[in-house]
Amino acid sequence: MTFEVIGKITAIETIASTKSIRDIKSLNKQYGLGKWRKLKGKATVKFLNGITCKAEIHWYEAHGIGKRKMKVKRVIEGKT
Repeated sequence: MTFEVIGKITAIETIASTKSIRDIKSLNKQYGLGKWRKLKGKATVKFLNGITCKAEIHWYEAHGIGKRKMKVKRVIEGKT
Protein backbone atom coordinates (compact mmCIF):
# COMPACT_ATOMS: atom_id res chain seq x y z
CA MET A 1 0.00 0.00 0.00
CA THR A 2 1.36 3.42 -0.96
CA PHE A 3 1.77 5.99 1.79
CA GLU A 4 3.12 9.47 2.53
CA VAL A 5 5.23 10.36 5.57
CA ILE A 6 3.74 13.33 7.41
CA GLY A 7 6.19 15.33 9.53
CA LYS A 8 9.50 14.08 10.87
CA ILE A 9 10.75 10.55 11.36
CA THR A 10 11.70 9.99 15.00
CA ALA A 11 13.51 7.28 17.00
CA ILE A 12 15.77 6.43 14.03
CA GLU A 13 17.96 3.35 14.49
CA THR A 14 20.39 1.58 12.16
CA ILE A 15 19.39 -2.05 11.62
CA ALA A 16 22.20 -3.07 9.25
CA SER A 17 25.09 -1.58 7.30
CA THR A 18 26.71 -2.35 3.93
CA LYS A 19 27.98 -5.93 4.27
CA SER A 20 25.07 -7.24 6.36
CA ILE A 21 22.32 -6.00 4.01
CA ARG A 22 20.77 -8.83 1.97
CA ASP A 23 19.69 -6.57 -0.91
CA ILE A 24 23.05 -4.81 -1.31
CA LYS A 25 23.63 -6.06 -4.88
CA SER A 26 20.23 -4.87 -6.09
CA LEU A 27 20.62 -1.51 -4.29
CA ASN A 28 24.00 -0.91 -5.94
CA LYS A 29 22.65 -1.95 -9.34
CA GLN A 30 19.41 0.05 -9.14
CA TYR A 31 20.55 3.24 -7.36
CA GLY A 32 24.35 3.26 -7.60
CA LEU A 33 27.31 2.44 -5.37
CA GLY A 34 27.17 3.87 -1.89
CA LYS A 35 27.63 3.16 1.79
CA TRP A 36 24.16 1.72 2.31
CA ARG A 37 22.43 1.43 5.67
CA LYS A 38 19.08 -0.09 6.57
CA LEU A 39 17.23 2.10 9.06
CA LYS A 40 14.00 2.09 11.02
CA GLY A 41 12.04 4.84 12.70
CA LYS A 42 8.60 6.00 13.77
CA ALA A 43 6.49 8.48 11.85
CA THR A 44 2.95 9.56 11.17
CA VAL A 45 1.89 8.21 7.80
CA LYS A 46 -1.09 8.82 5.56
CA PHE A 47 -2.24 6.03 3.25
CA LEU A 48 -3.90 6.59 -0.12
CA ASN A 49 -7.29 5.62 1.32
CA GLY A 50 -7.08 8.58 3.76
CA ILE A 51 -6.18 6.66 6.93
CA THR A 52 -3.61 8.44 9.11
CA CYS A 53 -1.71 6.60 11.84
CA LYS A 54 1.61 6.29 13.64
CA ALA A 55 3.74 3.50 12.18
CA GLU A 56 7.17 1.92 12.22
CA ILE A 57 8.84 2.38 8.86
CA HIS A 58 11.96 0.79 7.36
CA TRP A 59 14.11 2.11 4.51
CA TYR A 60 17.55 2.04 2.91
CA GLU A 61 19.75 5.14 2.80
CA ALA A 62 23.13 6.08 1.33
CA HIS A 63 25.07 9.35 1.45
CA GLY A 64 24.43 11.35 -1.71
CA ILE A 65 21.63 9.02 -2.82
CA GLY A 66 19.01 9.50 -0.10
CA LYS A 67 16.16 7.37 1.25
CA ARG A 68 14.98 4.49 -0.94
CA LYS A 69 12.49 1.61 -0.68
CA MET A 70 10.46 2.93 2.27
CA LYS A 71 7.88 0.54 3.70
CA VAL A 72 5.54 0.37 6.67
CA LYS A 73 6.46 -2.58 8.86
CA ARG A 74 3.70 -2.18 11.44
CA VAL A 75 1.05 0.23 12.64
CA ILE A 76 1.79 1.39 16.19
CA GLU A 77 -1.33 3.35 17.07
CA GLY A 78 -4.48 4.85 15.65
CA LYS A 79 -6.37 4.40 12.45
CA THR A 80 -8.39 7.54 11.84
